[in-house]
Amino acid sequence: MKVLDVVALVREDTQNGLHRGQVGTIVETIAPGQYLVEFANLNGEAYAFLALSEHDLLRLHHQPALKVA
Repeated sequence: MKVLDVVALVREDTQNGLHRGQVGTIVETIAPGQYLVEFANLNGEAYAFLALSEHDLLRLHHQPALKVA
């Protein structure tokens, strides 16, 4: 994973009011496998910044891995 990857939270985080599947963007690499993730609404207003492990995240893809002819 890298900065600006779109990710989804794979676990509940009730302490921070986030649900499994909540979508965020990696904004900084803190350490190997540790990322600062911004969670924002559809208007781009951030409502949470969390330091998360790569094990807590699923990278989302908008393009297929292989080109289909």
